[in-house]
Amino acid sequence: MKTLILIRHAKSDWDHPEASDYERTLNKRGLHDAPEMGHRLAGRKLLPELFTASTAVRARMTAELIARAMGYPEAQLLWRDELYLAAPATMLDIIRSTPDTVGTLALLAHNPGISELVERLTRQPFENIPTAGVVTLTAQIDHWREAGQRWQMQDFDFPKHLQ
Repeated sequence: MKTLILIRHAKSDWDHPEASDYERTLNKRGLHDAPEMGHRLAGRKLLPELFTASTAVRARMTAELIARAMGYPEAQLLWRDELYLAAPATMLDIIRSTPDTVGTLALLAHNPGISELVERLTRQPFENIPTAGVVTLTAQIDHWREAGQRWQMQDFDFPKHLQ
């Protein structure tokens, strides 16, 4: 069995119109929500063996804050340029290339692709992962190259959930 943790970056700052989309940082809420979600993942014992994320500034900040909060070594975060605004097919290619020694993979990216990927993998309608939202999926597969199989949603959490 494999476990896939899909994460959308936390709330970003729109107060600096001179910054490109790629360079946007997190706003105050994003800086609060990202570590909160890391603590929630740790509390559920959902600790990835591999954590990969988009290189966009807001995604990097989110990944670093979540990793720190859950006890994942920040130096081991795997940055992927191709996750910036990636389509579901691109994310699925990255998932399929994961070493089979990894049982739990965390992937942090952007909407709409990350939400569309949930829908594609579960084959169920899925509207949206809110900022800093986390979807945990499992599949009865032995190899990540089989990631196109049907996945089961185990958990869907986001900052305003349970508040």
